[in-house]
Amino acid sequence: MVGEYTFRGQGAAEIAASIEQAIDKGVVAPGTALPPMRELAVELGVSPNTVAAAYRRLRERGVIETAGRRGSRVRPRPVTTARDAVRLEVPPGVRDVSSGNPDTALLPPLGEALAEAAARHARQPTLYGEEPIDEELSRLARAAFDADGVPDGPVGLTSGALDAIERALSAHLRPGDLVAVEDPGWGSLFDLILGLGLHPKPMGIDDEGPLPNELEAALRQGVRAVIATSRGQNPTGATISAERALELRAVLRNHPHVLVIDDDHVYGLTELPLRPLAGSTERWMLVRSTAKAYGPDLRLAVLTADAVTIGRIRGRYRLGPGWVSQLLQHTVAHLWRTQALDIPAVSASYAARRDGLVEELAARGVVARGRSGMNVWVPVPDETWSVTRLMQGGWAVTPGARFRLKSAPGIRVTISTLAVHDMPALADAIAAAIRPGRAVRFG
Repeated sequence: MVGEYTFRGQGAAEIAASIEQAIDKGVVAPGTALPPMRELAVELGVSPNTVAAAYRRLRERGVIETAGRRGSRVRPRPVTTARDAVRLEVPPGVRDVSSGNPDTALLPPLGEALAEAAARHARQPTLYGEEPIDEELSRLARAAFDADGVPDGPVGLTSGALDAIERALSAHLRPGDLVAVEDPGWGSLFDLILGLGLHPKPMGIDDEGPLPNELEAALRQGVRAVIATSRGQNPTGATISAERALELRAVLRNHPHVLVIDDDHVYGLTELPLRPLAGSTERWMLVRSTAKAYGPDLRLAVLTADAVTIGRIRGRYRLGPGWVSQLLQHTVAHLWRTQALDIPAVSASYAARRDGLVEELAARGVVARGRSGMNVWVPVPDETWSVTRLMQGGWAVTPGARFRLKSAPGIRVTISTLAVHDMPALADAIAAAIRPGRAVRFG
């Protein structure tokens, strides 16, 4: 029993389903401790081994986590919990710098592109059995990949970057496999990996991307896949430099059977050059999403990969969704063809705000990171204290725990809703909240 709720079931599958149902309904909240296995076994009249098997199922699916003698508890963001359920509640009058959303003022208008897509649909509606990828979109995507030095490969489409990453991992890995990820890194990626029954292996990073020695250590421990953010890393803003890319590729070439995934989710938001790791091994994929540059509701990502990987992704996609909406494809093709996004201006706007906050913090003795993208990462001694103090001071930031596995505490600040003139006040609040006299370390 947890609170007033009683779990049910006589078999491991039934018990696990009962626990998941309670979490899904919100009766059992994220972070809640589950009953000890022997205690629940007595309550249900089953063997402790049956409860252990149920807990193992939930752990492998990313629903719960076990910390040795401290027992099992619901993960802070279990796969059964909707994303909206773990959002930070921002009281009225508090400035929200926690969302991770782009600046809506920098999103290009979609009216003309959508109208053209609708007119094309009126002339020739898309029907079952037609080619899943629009020829113009594929050509534009491949040309952009070529310009950025991405290895030659077929073009594929998915409904967002995380969708592509899930499909690539599922194409090559099996439950129990290790996946090397950046730490701090993308919380949704951590959740996905656990939800697939895989295990994340953290790699430390700095402003130039994953540290080569950390990558080497992860590979020696048997990781089957490596996921790296090319630029605009969430939450730190790290961007893989030319020198770092050479070092990482050299490490990867000694492990040719490992799957390497490049995530270029900020394509269109930065002028910093792409330094892909793709092609360092036999199996690879590079994916770039339209969500950050054109709006989160434009659910489309283009990808390229080795022939085996993209063949498996395409084949599995045909068995499920079938294809990404041709209306969306035509819309994106129009935006790319007409160069609807002023990339230099967008990049400069985000850079001015990121640099402004980092510089204001430095002037107050606070170290921060924000080389690219729309976020600034601030190492702190105590996340709970810092987030609470900032909320009291009128600022809602994201606790770093959502982005960390083993790395030091921090907070993420999204600068999209701010102007340059907001930075001194925000820097004052952050400096006061984190007690700058106490030493903090990045990574």
